[in-house]
Amino acid sequence: MSHTPHELAEEFPEFAVKIADLKQSDTHFARLAEEYHEINRAVHRAEINVEPVEELAEVDMRKKRGALKDEIYRLLSA
Repeated sequence: MSHTPHELAEEFPEFAVKIADLKQSDTHFARLAEEYHEINRAVHRAEINVEPVEELAEVDMRKKRGALKDEIYRLLSA
């Protein structure tokens, strides 16, 4: 499989340890991280035309990924 950009540890390298810890200890964070991972993979598959989607659907997926990323960052920086 090709390298998938925008993985959480790459987006927030300064929080890599905290991400791993919160995935284990905080069910809300773990759910957000899993949701982010799933939408990120879907965006990547759409971008490389493995699973093409209509342009508006791809834009919506990117917006959702951005909102999840913002929420995850808020929790990480709290």
